[in-house]
Amino acid sequence: MKVTARRPKITVSADSSGIVSQGGALLLTQTLRATGLDRGMTAALERWRAPRAVHDPGKVMADLVVTLALGGDCLADIAVLRAQPQLAGPVASDPVVSRLITALATDAPRALKAIRTARAAARERAWSLAGERAPGGDGSLILVDIDATIVTAHSEKEKAAPTWKKTFGFHPLAAFADHGAGAAGEALAILLRAGNAGSNTAGEHIEAARLALAQLPRRLRRRVLIRTDSGGGTHDFLAWLTSPGRRLDYSVGMTITEDMQQAILALPDRIWEPAYDAAGQVRPGAWVAELTGLLDLTGWPTGMRVIVRKERPHPGAQLRFTDLGGHRFTCFATGTRRGQLADLELRHRRRARCEDRIRAAKDTGLRNLPLHGFGQNQVWCELVAMACELTAWMQMLALDGPARAWEPKRLRLRLFTTAGRLVRSGRRTRLRLSATWPWATQLTTAITRLQALAPG
Repeated sequence: MKVTARRPKITVSADSSGIVSQGGALLLTQTLRATGLDRGMTAALERWRAPRAVHDPGKVMADLVVTLALGGDCLADIAVLRAQPQLAGPVASDPVVSRLITALATDAPRALKAIRTARAAARERAWSLAGERAPGGDGSLILVDIDATIVTAHSEKEKAAPTWKKTFGFHPLAAFADHGAGAAGEALAILLRAGNAGSNTAGEHIEAARLALAQLPRRLRRRVLIRTDSGGGTHDFLAWLTSPGRRLDYSVGMTITEDMQQAILALPDRIWEPAYDAAGQVRPGAWVAELTGLLDLTGWPTGMRVIVRKERPHPGAQLRFTDLGGHRFTCFATGTRRGQLADLELRHRRRARCEDRIRAAKDTGLRNLPLHGFGQNQVWCELVAMACELTAWMQMLALDGPARAWEPKRLRLRLFTTAGRLVRSGRRTRLRLSATWPWATQLTTAITRLQALAPG
């Protein structure tokens, strides 16, 4: 038999010039320029610039943000940009980067406030440029999802502790703005906490919500729906959300208590309405009903409604002791007065997209906190948040179709790691991509769009 699948032998040498292996990083650097995040960081961190320093702290932080978006997971990975000065410009050395993070961590409250102010200003510009593509751009509510996750530590780090999942590390609480179906989402806040932090601590939910709201354009802060799992279903958190002058809409999970169980048992069959699936179609084997009139809601916010979902568990699912009659039950509370129960329940269940945002954040530097000090790792979490939102802004401003929802791994495989050759002609620099690369046209179109939005 004659073999026809033979591959040619390739000889390798490292003697070429003008080649860049991260050509798609231009998407990120142009998004920095278009949103003004690079200039905002420079202004915000000016006080931390040492006398006679060569490198601007804002530029160093922006380079770290791009590094994380490209897949880096430690400070030393900034070397990927340092090796390509034609794309990234001058990049600081590892000792300079390390000293800056230490300086910011030493003055963490002031440094974090400065960084967050720059982020909020860039977000306002990004959403303004995006128009109707931005969250709330069509007049709808801005969806803010709050959820916690476990970040494992593999060595002794400050405030690392045993977690409720019997691991060791941290338990950060994050808030994300959902861009809706068929699109990504952006990190508004990542609040670093010790590993033994509780899941339903009202004070930390309030702090995460406060940080998230501060990131939104001021004119939009009264058009926000806060969604959480049952960790947010506490008296104090709901009281804060509905306090005078704030009046945020909410949809929060509720732990099923004994009185809720009795109320569920008291519901006649005719009360149950068909529930919807993710596509908004009737889902066989799932129903919703309202419990509000059967519960004593003294001490809870005025106008709060409690809605329950009943469904047949999927094959192999393990029932809990709160599941009655072979069905699985989940409850949530909302202050929304209008709308069908199935629509409100579907809106609440779509907060599961927050899990996608957390997975994307872990693929963008949150999987492992690489530094020892707690303040240093909080600065790292701020870098992760910026990398996530920079990627989301790029997708919102420059990409169309399914690419708007691509997660970091796919963006890197298809766009960010695209190789090219830099050529100079007529005092202009051009990045030339392979004509056979399937996503070359998509990449060049996206970069051109971002360059048109950038000032100057």
